[in-house]
Amino acid sequence: MILRSLRLQNMRAHVNSVVTLAPNINLLYGPNGAGKTNIIEAVHYLCLAKSFLTNVERYVIQRGQPFFEVEGKFEGSLRKEVVIRVAVVAREGKRMFINGSALERLADVVGVVPLVVFAPSDQQLTYGGPEERRKFLNSVLSQARPSHLEDLIGYRRALKQRNEYLATHRNRQIDHGLIVSMNAVLARLGGRIIVQRSAFLKSFNQELQCAWKHLGEVIEEPFISYQGPISESDQTTPEKAEDALLETLMQSMDRDIEYGRTTLGPHRDELVFKLDQQEVRRFGSTGQHRSFAIALKMAQFHYLDSRLEEKPLLLLDDLFDSLDPARTDVIMNWLNDSITGQSLLTAADAENLRSKIEEWGTPNQCIQVQGGRVIQSHAEE
Repeated sequence: MILRSLRLQNMRAHVNSVVTLAPNINLLYGPNGAGKTNIIEAVHYLCLAKSFLTNVERYVIQRGQPFFEVEGKFEGSLRKEVVIRVAVVAREGKRMFINGSALERLADVVGVVPLVVFAPSDQQLTYGGPEERRKFLNSVLSQARPSHLEDLIGYRRALKQRNEYLATHRNRQIDHGLIVSMNAVLARLGGRIIVQRSAFLKSFNQELQCAWKHLGEVIEEPFISYQGPISESDQTTPEKAEDALLETLMQSMDRDIEYGRTTLGPHRDELVFKLDQQEVRRFGSTGQHRSFAIALKMAQFHYLDSRLEEKPLLLLDDLFDSLDPARTDVIMNWLNDSITGQSLLTAADAENLRSKIEEWGTPNQCIQVQGGRVIQSHAEE
């Protein structure tokens, strides 16, 4: 997918900004606080119906305004033009539209425009807790397989019901028949999720190893292992996984009742990132953490690109501030490759990047952003 134009109204620093984008590299440059990342955030809203910076949307609405709105015009290989619009009204909520038609569910926009984001928060993938790694896994799979997103939505709904029941009946008599029926729903949906995750990692590990070599990191071999509530031998089919997970839920019943929540299941699974069998989170150097996170996102791009009919859009927020010149050249050359497609990147200290992009010429461009205004936004065709 190619994003041709973007409009932001009352969004953070932007009162009413219009950006016309080039089909390859788009560098957004300007001082810190100018509104560069706001543009990246707006694209994220259009593709995934949410911000990658905050869960509190009232902070995204410009101070003193009742709403914010973002609209993007995309061009794809399946559909000539796709117009996506999101509007968030204070105290009323969020609505999304595709080609003028309102979506019944926000989740229906996921996968329409595949997206990969490089952001400063990516360090939490390797440094942080398992929730960050599950979010990454869910994001990739949900864009690649709509059925996985449906299973996640159903599982979370069933998990919430079970947890609410357990929390309100701690130290009280439990309706075991009701719990058994809840277990059956969780096991059916959770079993499918586990099997999809296990199958995904088998192929994704190959993409990760290729990305690692592309970065020039050929000494170690990266690998992601999956730690869940059932054995690897039970992850081969949804039916086997369902039976194994159901048994696990029954075995943990007393503990779940005591704690007032569901203590086992795919909502607590862990991905372990390794380099030559050493866990990155515990033993990796600062450079290895950074390289592993970048390789994950490069692998995500190639995984989605090989499985979807639309090429993913790349967003890179302040990535180059923490990279040495050699690594910067690797990433920039990757972005300039014809197979990579369109990217939007932000940088405050952009002199070297601007020189490189201007040297490459069209179909790339540099866009200055200052004080919530887009100073130059003409894209050469």
